[in-house]
Amino acid sequence: MAKAAAVAISFLLLFLSGDLLAVNGYQKTWCVARPSSDHATLLANINYACSQVDCRIMQKGCPCFYPDNLINHASIAMNLYYNSKGKNQWNCDFRGSGLIVITDPSYGNCLYP
Repeated sequence: MAKAAAVAISFLLLFLSGDLLAVNGYQKTWCVARPSSDHATLLANINYACSQVDCRIMQKGCPCFYPDNLINHASIAMNLYYNSKGKNQWNCDFRGSGLIVITDPSYGNCLYP
């Protein structure tokens, strides 16, 4: 009986932590720009993603504006798109310039959904 209780408590703590696996085996993921992507590709990704989703969070004065560079802005836009389309692997491809990660890329007040 004690072993069953320990397993139940361990499962509950894992579920509540949200870091790895939940009941259905879902792992949290985010889409970011591949660091080796060139500027033209990053700019195209921003333009495409922001034509499909609301990217105001990365405008000047908003939480995700800084650091003000293409890799950061592309990652935010790509993740907004990925998140809005159901987090399917193909929604983070961006012609090979997207990368699905399991570590939350949020920083400061910039929260990745």
